[in-house]
Amino acid sequence: MTRILLVPGACAMTTHTLELNPGEVLTFGRTDDRPRTGGPHLAIRHAGVSRRAGIITAASMYWSLTNLSTGRTYVVENPEGAGEHIKIAPGRVEAPIPFEFSRVLLPAGEEVLSFDVWAPGHEYLVPAPDSLSGELTAPAFPLDRTRRYFLVLVALCEPKLREEPFAPVPTVAEIVRRLKPVWPAATSTAVQWNIDYLAVKVRLKPPPETMAEGGPRFNGKKESLVSLALRFNLLCEDDLALLRASAGTATATTARAATASPVAGRVAR
Repeated sequence: MTRILLVPGACAMTTHTLELNPGEVLTFGRTDDRPRTGGPHLAIRHAGVSRRAGIITAASMYWSLTNLSTGRTYVVENPEGAGEHIKIAPGRVEAPIPFEFSRVLLPAGEEVLSFDVWAPGHEYLVPAPDSLSGELTAPAFPLDRTRRYFLVLVALCEPKLREEPFAPVPTVAEIVRRLKPVWPAATSTAVQWNIDYLAVKVRLKPPPETMAEGGPRFNGKKESLVSLALRFNLLCEDDLALLRASAGTATATTARAATASPVAGRVAR
């Protein structure tokens, strides 16, 4: 697919999907702008939407958004990106949108209106064999997906991975309850230990042995872990499958954790 597909939301005056070829433009707003542009137009009959609200321009592999309003910031979010979004300031011209699937959010009065835009699938380079000599590049934020700390990280990020960008980060007690089916021996102490270990592992806080006694506490640890993990794609929606492990797998992994740590159910580094 090389076309841009626009799927109107409930706010639009049409339910038909609109298609744009590379180089074509579509206007949207409260009034019909077709006499001016001659191209397709998405009419949004809402008093809180500007008469000429914006322009969508299709390119070969992406699309851009022009914000024609004088006082409203538009937001384009990636519904599959765990809260990933960009802001389009008033008057911004042809801001490139990098998402394959986008939702355009328009503030209108006391509500937010939306419509969806689908872009062509992204293309990626095929990794070539590394012919350079010397040491290999060290991995960024190396995490072992078989360790218990990664399971805790998945549970921390689960609400946002399930496309709930405004959901609060789970509490330790909520994580314990969520992990019980796959980690029956999970306790608040064990979960908190894994959170502390993750914060040190990804360098959000220094190791305990390097901190002065009575030093400042690190507040917002869980929120910082979620933000960093999602920002650098340290995990993805597919990792939620770890929370659905079979009973046999849960029993085996629990037994390994119990024998590897002096605290029952606690993960070993």
